[in-house]
Amino acid sequence: MSEIPFELKLLQIENPEGLNFILGQSHFIKTVEDIHEAMVTSVPGARFGLAFCESSGATLVRSTGTDDALKALAERNALALGAGHSFILFLRDAYPINVLNAIKMTPEVATIFCVTANPVQVILAESAQGRGILGVIDGGRPAGVEGEDGVAWRKDFLRMIGYKIR
Repeated sequence: MSEIPFELKLLQIENPEGLNFILGQSHFIKTVEDIHEAMVTSVPGARFGLAFCESSGATLVRSTGTDDALKALAERNALALGAGHSFILFLRDAYPINVLNAIKMTPEVATIFCVTANPVQVILAESAQGRGILGVIDGGRPAGVEGEDGVAWRKDFLRMIGYKIR
């Protein structure tokens, strides 16, 4: 066994509209169709774009979606990431909470790195063989710990958007 040189890189995800997205890793080209099916059966009418970085064979970015602009956004980000077997899924008219379990249950999905609408930087390792995702920087650092007003705001917000009973 010998040491192999590599570089660390930091890549900003392109997300000009602050859309929710899911960044993950899977292991097979079938991911593209299976995540598409998970999306349309979880939230009919959802608009989304998905891109998957194939890491063997033709090593292409494979993509699908119900919205051409979101599909193009996913493709641009996947090409920029260039990390084998990674996928990125941008959502509109759907929220990750409604689709995340279906995506995690997709047999090819190995891990989820982040689910967010925050600005995200991806930490990549690059060698002569390729790239891999080491982790993500999701949003900003905490400004402090919530107090009573923050707790009240959080509880009211969740009820206002219908995720908790009033």
